[in-house]
Amino acid sequence: MVALVRTVAYLGLEARSVEVQCQIAPGLPRFNLVGLPDKAVNESRERVVAALASMGLSLPPKRITINLSPADLPKEGSHYDLPVALALLGAMGVCDAEQLGDFFAVGELALDGRIVGTPGVLLAALHAASLDAGLICPAAQGAEARWASGLALVAAPNLVSLLNHLKGVQLLSPPEPGEAREPGFGPDLKQVKGQEVAKRALEIAAAGGHNLLMIGPPGAGKSLLASCLPGILPPLTPPEALEVSMVASVAGLLEDGRISRARPFRSPHHSASMAALTGGGLKVKPGEVSLAHLGVLFLDELPEFQRAVLDSLRQPLETGVVDVARANAHVTFPARVQLIAAMNPCRCGHLGDPALACSRAPRCAADYQSKVSGPLLDRIDLHVEVDPVSAADLALPPPVEGSAQVAARVAAARSLQTARLEGTGRRSNAEIDGDLLERHATPDEPGRKLLMQAAEAMRLSARGYTRMLRVARTIADLAGSEGVGRIHVAEALSYRRVAPRA
Repeated sequence: MVALVRTVAYLGLEARSVEVQCQIAPGLPRFNLVGLPDKAVNESRERVVAALASMGLSLPPKRITINLSPADLPKEGSHYDLPVALALLGAMGVCDAEQLGDFFAVGELALDGRIVGTPGVLLAALHAASLDAGLICPAAQGAEARWASGLALVAAPNLVSLLNHLKGVQLLSPPEPGEAREPGFGPDLKQVKGQEVAKRALEIAAAGGHNLLMIGPPGAGKSLLASCLPGILPPLTPPEALEVSMVASVAGLLEDGRISRARPFRSPHHSASMAALTGGGLKVKPGEVSLAHLGVLFLDELPEFQRAVLDSLRQPLETGVVDVARANAHVTFPARVQLIAAMNPCRCGHLGDPALACSRAPRCAADYQSKVSGPLLDRIDLHVEVDPVSAADLALPPPVEGSAQVAARVAAARSLQTARLEGTGRRSNAEIDGDLLERHATPDEPGRKLLMQAAEAMRLSARGYTRMLRVARTIADLAGSEGVGRIHVAEALSYRRVAPRA
Protein backbone atom coordinates (compact mmCIF):
# COMPACT_ATOMS: atom_id res chain seq x y z
CA MET A 1 0.00 0.00 0.00
CA VAL A 2 1.16 3.55 -0.77
CA ALA A 3 0.11 6.57 1.30
CA LEU A 4 0.65 10.17 0.16
CA VAL A 5 1.02 13.35 2.22
CA ARG A 6 1.95 16.74 0.81
CA THR A 7 4.45 19.15 2.31
CA VAL A 8 6.64 22.00 1.01
CA ALA A 9 10.25 22.80 0.20
CA TYR A 10 11.39 26.38 0.71
CA LEU A 11 13.35 28.22 -1.98
CA GLY A 12 13.74 31.77 -0.77
CA LEU A 13 10.21 33.08 -0.22
CA GLU A 14 8.78 30.46 -2.56
CA ALA A 15 7.17 27.29 -1.22
CA ARG A 16 7.14 24.35 -3.65
CA SER A 17 4.93 21.31 -3.25
CA VAL A 18 6.62 18.07 -2.21
CA GLU A 19 4.81 14.75 -2.13
CA VAL A 20 5.82 12.36 0.66
CA GLN A 21 5.12 8.83 -0.59
CA CYS A 22 5.27 5.86 1.76
CA GLN A 23 5.25 2.22 0.65
CA ILE A 24 5.30 -0.81 2.95
CA ALA A 25 6.27 -3.94 1.01
CA PRO A 26 7.34 -7.48 1.90
CA GLY A 27 11.06 -7.95 2.42
CA LEU A 28 13.77 -7.64 5.00
CA PRO A 29 12.95 -5.01 7.67
CA ARG A 30 14.41 -1.72 6.52
CA PHE A 31 13.50 1.97 6.63
CA ASN A 32 14.72 3.87 3.55
CA LEU A 33 14.26 7.60 2.93
CA VAL A 34 15.08 8.82 -0.59
CA GLY A 35 14.55 11.98 -2.63
CA LEU A 36 17.68 14.10 -2.13
CA PRO A 37 17.31 14.67 1.65
CA ASP A 38 19.88 16.58 3.67
CA LYS A 39 21.24 15.50 7.05
CA ALA A 40 18.29 16.89 9.02
CA VAL A 41 15.76 15.12 6.78
CA ASN A 42 17.68 11.82 6.96
CA GLU A 43 17.65 12.00 10.73
CA SER A 44 13.85 12.28 10.70
CA ARG A 45 13.71 8.46 10.53
CA GLU A 46 15.04 8.23 14.10
CA ARG A 47 12.70 10.93 15.38
CA VAL A 48 9.67 9.35 13.69
CA VAL A 49 10.44 5.89 15.07
CA ALA A 50 10.90 7.29 18.59
CA ALA A 51 7.69 9.37 18.36
CA LEU A 52 5.66 6.34 17.25
CA ALA A 53 7.20 4.26 20.03
CA SER A 54 6.04 6.86 22.57
CA MET A 55 2.48 6.16 21.34
CA GLY A 56 2.93 2.42 21.74
CA LEU A 57 3.34 1.77 18.00
CA SER A 58 6.17 -0.13 16.37
CA LEU A 59 7.13 -0.37 12.74
CA PRO A 60 5.99 -3.45 10.82
CA PRO A 61 8.80 -5.95 10.08
CA LYS A 62 8.74 -5.10 6.37
CA ARG A 63 10.56 -2.93 3.87
CA ILE A 64 9.49 0.69 4.34
CA THR A 65 10.36 3.22 1.64
CA ILE A 66 9.73 6.96 1.94
CA ASN A 67 10.16 8.94 -1.28
CA LEU A 68 10.20 12.74 -1.36
CA SER A 69 8.98 13.77 -4.80
CA PRO A 70 10.21 15.49 -6.95
CA ALA A 71 13.38 13.56 -6.24
CA ASP A 72 15.72 16.09 -7.90
CA LEU A 73 14.65 18.97 -5.62
CA PRO A 74 16.92 19.35 -2.56
CA LYS A 75 15.07 18.80 0.74
CA GLU A 76 16.30 20.69 3.80
CA GLY A 77 15.00 21.14 7.33
CA SER A 78 13.25 19.27 10.10
CA HIS A 79 9.71 20.19 8.98
CA TYR A 80 9.56 16.92 7.00
CA ASP A 81 9.20 14.90 10.25
CA LEU A 82 5.44 15.28 10.53
CA PRO A 83 4.55 14.49 6.88
CA VAL A 84 6.88 11.44 6.97
CA ALA A 85 5.19 10.20 10.16
CA LEU A 86 1.67 10.78 8.76
CA ALA A 87 2.50 9.03 5.49
CA LEU A 88 3.87 6.08 7.47
CA LEU A 89 0.79 5.95 9.71
CA GLY A 90 -1.44 6.11 6.65
CA ALA A 91 0.42 3.22 5.01
CA MET A 92 0.14 1.23 8.27
CA GLY A 93 -3.64 1.79 8.35
CA VAL A 94 -3.56 3.73 11.62
CA CYS A 95 -5.24 6.74 9.99
CA ASP A 96 -7.20 7.34 6.80
CA ALA A 97 -4.66 7.68 4.00
CA GLU A 98 -7.23 9.24 1.66
CA GLN A 99 -8.09 11.93 4.20
CA LEU A 100 -4.42 12.90 4.50
CA GLY A 101 -4.36 13.77 0.80
CA ASP A 102 -6.43 16.89 1.53
CA PHE A 103 -3.70 18.42 3.69
CA PHE A 104 -0.20 19.80 3.59
CA ALA A 105 1.80 19.05 6.73
CA VAL A 106 4.84 20.71 8.33
CA GLY A 107 6.39 20.21 11.74
CA GLU A 108 9.26 18.66 13.64
CA LEU A 109 8.68 15.70 15.97
CA ALA A 110 10.08 15.43 19.44
CA LEU A 111 10.99 11.98 20.75
CA ASP A 112 7.90 11.95 22.99
CA GLY A 113 5.52 12.65 20.10
CA ARG A 114 5.16 16.42 20.51
CA ILE A 115 4.94 18.48 17.32
CA VAL A 116 7.55 21.25 17.46
CA GLY A 117 7.60 24.49 15.49
CA THR A 118 9.80 25.04 12.44
CA PRO A 119 10.60 28.10 10.28
CA GLY A 120 8.46 28.95 7.26
CA VAL A 121 4.98 27.93 8.43
CA LEU A 122 3.44 31.17 7.10
CA LEU A 123 4.77 30.38 3.61
CA ALA A 124 3.43 26.83 3.81
CA ALA A 125 0.02 28.15 4.89
CA LEU A 126 -0.16 30.64 2.00
CA HIS A 127 0.90 27.92 -0.44
CA ALA A 128 -1.71 25.47 0.86
CA ALA A 129 -4.44 28.14 0.72
CA SER A 130 -3.54 28.94 -2.89
CA LEU A 131 -4.16 25.28 -3.78
CA ASP A 132 -7.43 25.04 -1.78
CA ALA A 133 -5.85 22.52 0.56
CA GLY A 134 -5.65 22.35 4.34
CA LEU A 135 -2.58 22.55 6.57
CA ILE A 136 -1.48 20.50 9.55
CA CYS A 137 1.07 22.38 11.67
CA PRO A 138 2.36 22.63 15.25
CA ALA A 139 -0.05 24.17 17.76
CA ALA A 140 2.60 26.75 18.70
CA GLN A 141 2.49 28.11 15.13
CA GLY A 142 -1.25 27.97 14.54
CA ALA A 143 -1.57 31.72 15.09
CA GLU A 144 1.07 32.31 12.41
CA ALA A 145 -0.60 29.98 9.88
CA ARG A 146 -4.01 31.55 10.58
CA TRP A 147 -2.95 34.69 8.69
CA ALA A 148 -3.55 32.74 5.46
CA SER A 149 -7.24 33.44 4.84
CA GLY A 150 -9.63 30.68 3.82
CA LEU A 151 -7.35 27.90 5.06
CA ALA A 152 -8.59 24.68 6.67
CA LEU A 153 -6.12 24.54 9.53
CA VAL A 154 -5.33 21.82 12.07
CA ALA A 155 -2.83 22.96 14.72
CA ALA A 156 -1.92 19.99 16.93
CA PRO A 157 0.30 19.88 20.01
CA ASN A 158 1.23 16.19 19.55
CA LEU A 159 0.68 13.16 17.35
CA VAL A 160 -1.91 11.54 19.64
CA SER A 161 -4.25 14.54 19.62
CA LEU A 162 -3.75 14.92 15.85
CA LEU A 163 -4.74 11.30 15.17
CA ASN A 164 -7.75 11.60 17.48
CA HIS A 165 -8.82 14.75 15.65
CA LEU A 166 -8.51 13.11 12.24
CA LYS A 167 -10.58 10.13 13.48
CA GLY A 168 -13.24 12.41 14.97
CA VAL A 169 -12.61 11.25 18.55
CA GLN A 170 -11.23 14.62 19.68
CA LEU A 171 -11.79 18.11 18.31
CA LEU A 172 -8.88 20.53 18.19
CA SER A 173 -10.07 24.12 18.43
CA PRO A 174 -9.04 26.33 15.50
CA PRO A 175 -6.35 28.89 16.40
CA GLU A 176 -6.88 32.62 16.22
CA PRO A 177 -4.58 34.85 14.14
CA GLY A 178 -1.67 36.34 16.05
CA GLU A 179 -1.93 39.92 17.18
CA ALA A 180 -0.98 42.63 14.73
CA ARG A 181 1.38 44.74 16.82
CA GLU A 182 1.32 48.47 16.31
CA PRO A 183 4.68 50.18 15.64
CA GLY A 184 6.75 50.84 18.74
CA PHE A 185 8.51 54.10 19.41
CA GLY A 186 12.28 54.47 19.63
CA PRO A 187 14.26 57.60 20.46
CA ASP A 188 12.54 60.90 19.73
CA LEU A 189 14.16 63.61 17.62
CA LYS A 190 13.70 65.92 20.61
CA GLN A 191 16.67 64.10 22.12
CA VAL A 192 18.89 65.39 19.31
CA LYS A 193 20.24 68.85 20.09
CA GLY A 194 21.63 70.87 17.25
CA GLN A 195 22.33 68.96 13.99
CA GLU A 196 19.60 70.79 12.07
CA VAL A 197 21.13 69.91 8.70
CA ALA A 198 21.38 66.24 9.62
CA LYS A 199 17.77 66.20 10.89
CA ARG A 200 16.59 67.79 7.66
CA ALA A 201 18.47 65.14 5.64
CA LEU A 202 16.91 62.43 7.81
CA GLU A 203 13.44 63.82 7.10
CA ILE A 204 14.10 63.84 3.35
CA ALA A 205 15.43 60.28 3.53
CA ALA A 206 12.31 59.13 5.38
CA ALA A 207 9.94 60.96 3.02
CA GLY A 208 11.37 59.45 -0.15
CA GLY A 209 12.93 56.18 1.03
CA HIS A 210 16.41 57.46 0.14
CA ASN A 211 19.77 56.11 1.28
CA LEU A 212 21.73 58.35 3.66
CA LEU A 213 25.38 58.60 4.71
CA MET A 214 26.40 60.59 7.81
CA ILE A 215 30.05 61.57 8.23
CA GLY A 216 31.19 63.04 11.53
CA PRO A 217 33.45 62.65 14.58
CA PRO A 218 32.71 60.20 17.42
CA GLY A 219 29.93 61.32 19.73
CA ALA A 220 28.32 63.73 17.26
CA GLY A 221 25.00 61.85 17.36
CA LYS A 222 25.07 59.79 14.16
CA SER A 223 23.80 56.58 15.79
CA LEU A 224 21.11 58.47 17.70
CA LEU A 225 19.88 60.11 14.49
CA ALA A 226 19.73 56.73 12.76
CA SER A 227 17.78 55.17 15.63
CA CYS A 228 15.24 58.00 15.38
CA LEU A 229 14.42 57.12 11.77
CA PRO A 230 11.88 54.30 12.48
CA GLY A 231 9.88 56.76 14.58
CA ILE A 232 9.25 59.07 11.61
CA LEU A 233 8.66 56.41 8.95
CA PRO A 234 5.04 55.56 8.07
CA PRO A 235 3.83 52.15 9.35
CA LEU A 236 3.69 49.18 7.01
CA THR A 237 0.51 48.66 5.02
CA PRO A 238 -1.21 45.26 5.56
CA PRO A 239 0.25 43.76 2.33
CA GLU A 240 3.71 45.07 3.28
CA ALA A 241 3.38 43.67 6.82
CA LEU A 242 2.58 40.24 5.37
CA GLU A 243 5.56 40.49 3.00
CA VAL A 244 7.92 41.38 5.85
CA SER A 245 6.46 38.62 8.02
CA MET A 246 7.13 36.04 5.32
CA VAL A 247 10.84 36.86 5.48
CA ALA A 248 10.74 36.67 9.28
CA SER A 249 8.91 33.33 9.09
CA VAL A 250 11.54 31.78 6.83
CA ALA A 251 14.25 33.04 9.20
CA GLY A 252 12.37 31.65 12.21
CA LEU A 253 11.98 35.10 13.79
CA LEU A 254 8.18 35.39 13.84
CA GLU A 255 7.25 35.17 17.53
CA ASP A 256 3.83 33.74 18.49
CA GLY A 257 2.48 34.48 15.02
CA ARG A 258 2.46 38.22 15.73
CA ILE A 259 2.67 40.36 12.62
CA SER A 260 4.08 43.82 13.27
CA ARG A 261 3.36 46.99 11.34
CA ALA A 262 6.68 48.49 12.43
CA ARG A 263 9.29 48.74 9.73
CA PRO A 264 12.33 46.52 10.39
CA PHE A 265 15.48 48.14 11.73
CA ARG A 266 18.60 45.99 11.41
CA SER A 267 22.01 47.09 12.65
CA PRO A 268 24.61 44.35 12.01
CA HIS A 269 28.08 44.56 13.55
CA HIS A 270 30.92 45.53 11.21
CA SER A 271 32.42 42.04 11.59
CA ALA A 272 29.44 40.52 9.69
CA SER A 273 30.34 38.17 6.84
CA MET A 274 29.00 38.38 3.30
CA ALA A 275 26.59 35.49 3.93
CA ALA A 276 25.33 37.18 7.11
CA LEU A 277 24.70 40.45 5.29
CA THR A 278 23.29 39.31 1.94
CA GLY A 279 22.16 35.74 2.71
CA GLY A 280 23.50 32.29 1.95
CA GLY A 281 25.33 29.75 4.02
CA LEU A 282 25.22 25.97 3.90
CA LYS A 283 21.44 26.14 4.26
CA VAL A 284 20.50 29.28 2.39
CA LYS A 285 18.89 31.76 4.79
CA PRO A 286 17.97 35.44 4.35
CA GLY A 287 20.69 37.89 5.38
CA GLU A 288 20.45 41.23 7.15
CA VAL A 289 19.60 43.07 3.94
CA SER A 290 16.53 40.82 3.48
CA LEU A 291 15.56 40.89 7.16
CA ALA A 292 15.48 44.70 6.76
CA HIS A 293 13.17 44.45 3.71
CA LEU A 294 10.86 47.51 3.52
CA GLY A 295 12.72 48.91 6.51
CA VAL A 296 16.10 50.30 7.52
CA LEU A 297 19.54 48.72 7.27
CA PHE A 298 21.90 50.73 9.50
CA LEU A 299 25.63 50.20 8.96
CA ASP A 300 27.60 51.98 11.66
CA GLU A 301 31.37 52.40 11.21
CA LEU A 302 30.93 51.82 7.48
CA PRO A 303 34.65 51.62 6.50
CA GLU A 304 35.24 48.93 9.16
CA PHE A 305 33.17 46.42 7.16
CA GLN A 306 35.13 44.25 4.77
CA ARG A 307 35.21 45.89 1.36
CA ALA A 308 33.93 42.77 -0.42
CA VAL A 309 31.02 42.60 2.03
CA LEU A 310 30.05 46.22 1.34
CA ASP A 311 30.34 45.77 -2.42
CA SER A 312 27.97 42.81 -2.22
CA LEU A 313 25.25 45.36 -1.36
CA ARG A 314 25.59 47.19 -4.67
CA GLN A 315 23.23 44.91 -6.61
CA PRO A 316 20.54 44.62 -3.88
CA LEU A 317 20.45 48.41 -3.42
CA GLU A 318 19.84 48.83 -7.14
CA THR A 319 17.35 46.01 -7.81
CA GLY A 320 15.68 45.42 -4.45
CA VAL A 321 16.38 41.68 -4.48
CA VAL A 322 19.23 39.35 -3.51
CA ASP A 323 20.08 36.41 -5.76
CA VAL A 324 21.95 33.64 -3.95
CA ALA A 325 23.38 31.20 -6.49
CA ARG A 326 24.49 27.74 -5.42
CA ALA A 327 25.42 24.66 -7.40
CA ASN A 328 22.17 22.92 -6.47
CA ALA A 329 19.83 25.88 -6.03
CA HIS A 330 19.18 29.47 -7.07
CA VAL A 331 17.35 31.39 -4.34
CA THR A 332 15.96 34.93 -4.47
CA PHE A 333 15.12 37.02 -1.40
CA PRO A 334 13.52 40.49 -1.37
CA ALA A 335 15.83 43.31 -0.27
CA ARG A 336 14.12 46.66 -0.82
CA VAL A 337 15.87 48.49 2.01
CA GLN A 338 16.72 52.02 3.02
CA LEU A 339 20.45 52.12 3.74
CA ILE A 340 21.56 54.45 6.53
CA ALA A 341 25.32 54.50 7.03
CA ALA A 342 27.60 56.33 9.45
CA MET A 343 31.35 56.82 9.44
CA ASN A 344 34.10 58.94 10.95
CA PRO A 345 35.95 61.39 8.69
CA CYS A 346 39.21 59.52 9.37
CA ARG A 347 40.47 56.64 11.50
CA CYS A 348 41.09 58.77 14.58
CA GLY A 349 37.81 60.58 13.97
CA HIS A 350 39.02 64.12 14.57
CA LEU A 351 39.88 65.43 11.12
CA GLY A 352 39.50 69.20 11.00
CA ASP A 353 39.15 69.61 14.79
CA PRO A 354 41.72 72.23 15.91
CA ALA A 355 41.66 70.96 19.51
CA LEU A 356 42.14 67.29 18.58
CA ALA A 357 44.09 67.65 15.37
CA CYS A 358 44.59 64.56 13.21
CA SER A 359 48.36 64.03 13.05
CA ARG A 360 48.21 62.23 9.70
CA ALA A 361 45.86 64.52 7.81
CA PRO A 362 44.99 64.53 4.97
CA ARG A 363 46.28 61.04 4.21
CA CYS A 364 44.47 59.56 7.22
CA ALA A 365 41.12 60.66 5.78
CA ALA A 366 41.96 59.55 2.24
CA ASP A 367 43.07 56.07 3.35
CA TYR A 368 40.10 55.61 5.68
CA GLN A 369 37.37 56.80 3.33
CA SER A 370 38.83 54.94 0.36
CA LYS A 371 37.78 51.69 2.06
CA VAL A 372 34.28 52.45 0.82
CA SER A 373 34.12 52.03 -2.95
CA GLY A 374 32.96 54.80 -5.24
CA PRO A 375 30.20 52.68 -6.85
CA LEU A 376 28.66 52.06 -3.41
CA LEU A 377 28.84 55.76 -2.49
CA ASP A 378 27.20 56.57 -5.83
CA ARG A 379 24.17 54.53 -4.70
CA ILE A 380 23.72 56.68 -1.59
CA ASP A 381 21.46 59.63 -2.35
CA LEU A 382 22.22 61.89 0.60
CA HIS A 383 25.63 62.67 2.12
CA VAL A 384 25.66 64.89 5.18
CA GLU A 385 28.44 66.03 7.50
CA VAL A 386 27.53 65.81 11.18
CA ASP A 387 29.55 68.36 13.14
CA PRO A 388 30.37 67.89 16.83
CA VAL A 389 27.91 69.38 19.31
CA SER A 390 29.29 71.93 21.76
CA ALA A 391 28.60 71.96 25.49
CA ALA A 392 26.57 75.13 24.97
CA ASP A 393 24.27 73.29 22.58
CA LEU A 394 23.84 70.43 25.04
CA ALA A 395 22.84 72.85 27.79
CA LEU A 396 19.97 74.23 25.71
CA PRO A 397 16.41 72.98 26.37
CA PRO A 398 15.06 70.22 24.07
CA PRO A 399 13.86 71.40 20.67
CA VAL A 400 10.14 72.09 20.29
CA GLU A 401 9.78 69.91 17.21
CA GLY A 402 10.07 66.15 17.72
CA SER A 403 9.44 62.93 15.84
CA ALA A 404 5.65 63.38 15.83
CA GLN A 405 5.77 66.63 13.85
CA VAL A 406 8.37 65.31 11.40
CA ALA A 407 6.42 62.04 10.98
CA ALA A 408 3.31 64.03 10.01
CA ARG A 409 5.19 65.80 7.21
CA VAL A 410 6.73 62.51 6.08
CA ALA A 411 3.30 60.84 6.01
CA ALA A 412 1.88 63.70 3.92
CA ALA A 413 4.74 63.41 1.41
CA ARG A 414 4.37 59.62 1.25
CA SER A 415 0.62 59.94 0.60
CA LEU A 416 1.37 62.16 -2.40
CA GLN A 417 3.79 59.53 -3.73
CA THR A 418 1.30 56.70 -3.14
CA ALA A 419 -1.37 58.52 -5.15
CA ARG A 420 1.10 59.44 -7.88
CA LEU A 421 2.57 55.95 -8.22
CA GLU A 422 -0.66 53.97 -7.89
CA GLY A 423 -0.69 50.99 -10.25
CA THR A 424 3.01 51.30 -11.16
CA GLY A 425 4.38 48.79 -8.63
CA ARG A 426 6.55 51.52 -7.05
CA ARG A 427 6.24 52.58 -3.42
CA SER A 428 8.33 55.75 -3.10
CA ASN A 429 10.38 58.31 -4.99
CA ALA A 430 13.53 56.26 -4.40
CA GLU A 431 12.16 53.60 -6.79
CA ILE A 432 11.02 55.73 -9.73
CA ASP A 433 12.90 55.56 -13.01
CA GLY A 434 12.42 55.77 -16.77
CA ASP A 435 9.17 57.39 -17.87
CA LEU A 436 8.02 57.88 -14.29
CA LEU A 437 11.15 59.87 -13.49
CA GLU A 438 10.81 62.01 -16.61
CA ARG A 439 7.12 62.60 -16.05
CA HIS A 440 7.18 63.47 -12.35
CA ALA A 441 10.70 64.64 -11.49
CA THR A 442 11.78 66.80 -14.44
CA PRO A 443 12.57 70.27 -12.98
CA ASP A 444 11.52 73.59 -14.45
CA GLU A 445 13.92 75.47 -16.73
CA PRO A 446 15.91 77.27 -13.96
CA GLY A 447 16.18 74.00 -12.05
CA ARG A 448 17.26 72.13 -15.17
CA LYS A 449 20.02 74.64 -15.88
CA LEU A 450 21.30 74.45 -12.32
CA LEU A 451 21.30 70.66 -12.42
CA MET A 452 23.19 70.61 -15.73
CA GLN A 453 25.83 73.01 -14.40
CA ALA A 454 26.23 71.00 -11.19
CA ALA A 455 26.37 67.69 -13.03
CA GLU A 456 29.25 69.02 -15.11
CA ALA A 457 31.10 70.60 -12.19
CA MET A 458 30.60 67.66 -9.82
CA ARG A 459 31.04 65.08 -12.60
CA LEU A 460 27.86 63.27 -11.63
CA SER A 461 27.42 59.82 -13.10
CA ALA A 462 24.17 58.86 -14.82
CA ARG A 463 23.13 57.13 -11.60
CA GLY A 464 24.04 60.18 -9.52
CA TYR A 465 22.08 62.44 -11.88
CA THR A 466 19.02 60.21 -11.59
CA ARG A 467 19.25 60.08 -7.80
CA MET A 468 19.49 63.86 -7.59
CA LEU A 469 16.22 64.11 -9.51
CA ARG A 470 14.59 61.66 -7.10
CA VAL A 471 15.76 63.61 -4.06
CA ALA A 472 14.57 66.89 -5.61
CA ARG A 473 11.15 65.30 -6.20
CA THR A 474 10.98 64.31 -2.53
CA ILE A 475 11.95 67.80 -1.36
CA ALA A 476 9.19 69.20 -3.57
CA ASP A 477 6.71 66.74 -2.03
CA LEU A 478 7.68 67.86 1.47
CA ALA A 479 7.04 71.44 0.37
CA GLY A 480 3.68 70.46 -1.16
CA SER A 481 4.85 71.58 -4.59
CA GLU A 482 3.39 69.96 -7.68
CA GLY A 483 6.50 70.61 -9.77
CA VAL A 484 10.23 70.47 -9.10
CA GLY A 485 11.83 73.91 -8.96
CA ARG A 486 15.31 75.37 -8.76
CA ILE A 487 15.18 75.61 -4.95
CA HIS A 488 14.41 71.90 -4.68
CA VAL A 489 17.27 70.99 -7.02
CA ALA A 490 19.66 73.27 -5.12
CA GLU A 491 18.88 71.59 -1.79
CA ALA A 492 19.22 68.14 -3.32
CA LEU A 493 22.65 69.04 -4.72
CA SER A 494 23.78 70.31 -1.32
CA TYR A 495 23.59 66.75 0.00
CA ARG A 496 26.06 65.28 -2.46
CA ARG A 497 29.32 64.02 -0.97
CA VAL A 498 32.10 66.56 -0.56
CA ALA A 499 35.83 65.87 -0.50
CA PRO A 500 37.44 65.09 2.88
CA ARG A 501 38.52 68.19 4.78
CA ALA A 502 42.25 68.67 5.20
